[in-house]
Amino acid sequence: MTRKIAALSMICLLIVNLTGCSTSIDTRKTDDSSSLYVGYVGTSFPSSFMPWLSRDGIAPTVASMLYNTLFSYDDETGTFEALTAKQWCYVDLEGKPLTDDGTYDGAIDYQAVEEYYSGTSEDYMVVRLELFDNIYWSDGEKLTVEDVYYTFDVATDNALSNHAGALAWTADLLHESSKGELVKQGMFTAGHPDYSGTFPIEEGEEDTVMYLLVNKVLGAVTTLFNTILILPEHIWEPMVSEQQQLNNKNPQGEFLEQYQNPVGSGPWILNREETNSQLITLDRNPNYHLTDEDGGPLYKVDKIKLMLYLDSNTAIFAFLKGYVDILDSAVSSDYLTLFEKEENIYISRSPGTSVTSLVLNVNPSDPYKEGMKVLLQDVDFRKAVALAINQDELVDKILNGAGTTVSAGLILSSNELLYNANSDILSGDMEEKIAQSNEILDSICPKKDESGYRILDGARISFEILASAGQQDLIAYLQRQFQKIGIEIQFKASGSTPETTYLYSSNFDMTVQAVILSMANADTMYRAHFVTRERSSNYGKYQDEEMTELIEQMRYTLNQDLKVDLIYELQEKTAQAYYKIPLYSAEVLSVARTDRFSGYQVVPGQTVFHTKTLCALKKVE
Repeated sequence: MTRKIAALSMICLLIVNLTGCSTSIDTRKTDDSSSLYVGYVGTSFPSSFMPWLSRDGIAPTVASMLYNTLFSYDDETGTFEALTAKQWCYVDLEGKPLTDDGTYDGAIDYQAVEEYYSGTSEDYMVVRLELFDNIYWSDGEKLTVEDVYYTFDVATDNALSNHAGALAWTADLLHESSKGELVKQGMFTAGHPDYSGTFPIEEGEEDTVMYLLVNKVLGAVTTLFNTILILPEHIWEPMVSEQQQLNNKNPQGEFLEQYQNPVGSGPWILNREETNSQLITLDRNPNYHLTDEDGGPLYKVDKIKLMLYLDSNTAIFAFLKGYVDILDSAVSSDYLTLFEKEENIYISRSPGTSVTSLVLNVNPSDPYKEGMKVLLQDVDFRKAVALAINQDELVDKILNGAGTTVSAGLILSSNELLYNANSDILSGDMEEKIAQSNEILDSICPKKDESGYRILDGARISFEILASAGQQDLIAYLQRQFQKIGIEIQFKASGSTPETTYLYSSNFDMTVQAVILSMANADTMYRAHFVTRERSSNYGKYQDEEMTELIEQMRYTLNQDLKVDLIYELQEKTAQAYYKIPLYSAEVLSVARTDRFSGYQVVPGQTVFHTKTLCALKKVE
């Protein structure tokens, strides 16, 4: 804490050289408009704004403001909220809605969906979508279902998209194109009809109604609905080819022009004239189709100015001095005391949605299946490691109390729908757990050296934890905790590309990984973390036939209650594997100034700069 405050004091002396500050304090303080000044910490701003191009830094945030998905997902209610599409439902194979009132806009009757599709021999379900009829691209062209068709179609065609992620997004969509040619039709619009006439599109619905064929998975629609940003067909279809792919690494000419001057349908429009390498300016879209309840603008600021700072200390000092209204970067809990002493500052303490876990390499590939790593294949040894971790101490010392301990089932206790308390098998008195851990290890490797570290085949049992530079304090505390059970731990820098360099090849002992498991992503992420062994989040290549079977059963059931029951069971299996051991769930801490705006909102897992805040802000008079 002292070092960081000292660093801020040094920056006070260098205010005239504020790195990346592309506006002056006078500009913000004398700005009578409802412009929001947002500070962002990063190495650079994107120069291109093609929405699928990058998932790094601020690029995804900007893309999601310029473009829209079909829906957004509400984790608290488990429902989809309208964005580009205003409603959806499952229909039977004759196009009749499976809803509680038998209409297309009724609530989905999941019991009817289960009964109907469990009794059919077809390997797919039918989803009907209806878009809003008053959406326009920022160049004035109307958005229709043909834009959605084009977006999903090119997402299945890697030869055109050059985007491997898009193939994962559309994995459950029964539609496929290759090199611009339709391989299997799994979407129907007026322009791409179902010639059997099964799925009706009535007169007047040609621009707004479409049908999707998806796998018999309740989560099949999730990535289709709230991950894929919809693209304007009239912009990209004439340009995209095998030679000029959508995700273009070297855009030239017209391609580069579109990358730098995006045409979107979202609530914000890029102000190209006011955008440069240190400033991105977004103007509120005056024609955005969603409005407030009173008919006024949904978003309460006219303009957003994103300002780049190259390091956190500079950004924090600029914030404290009033250069920006909000920091769009999470801040360290070390700064909490500093902010609490200041006036006109709102501190957002958002509950975390991810679990920081210690991943053990339980099933390494050749040639790394040797040395101390063989111990990690023993579930009892892994249990001993897990028992030695003091989550309370990590929350207190590493997070300064700004976080929570987590069940070994890796689902937060705040998740009332899914949390299974029976998976919380690592809580309890630490002295008793250390004693239990040592008892287990005494039966496996009882010999110790003169320093108290355990010996295997004449060598000290020692593991490297692959982690980022910012996690060195965490590793230091784990070193002290594991020392109590006679295991040596060393920090190993992960570098900029740890997946490629170490993780996918099994060249590691342990690593730190963030895990998010929820109803929205269960179908995808349980497989990614515990089943798939090639280039996935299953870094330690864990495999267990019973768990794999449970995951597949959970994924393919059409019974929502059974799906929840299976996730309950999976939490217990996850806990008993001692493979991804929870360390903590950190709060997302962020700050905003209250001298120009009020109405900041807290959303789990996010900084204070998000959609709900932008909808609620009020100018301070």
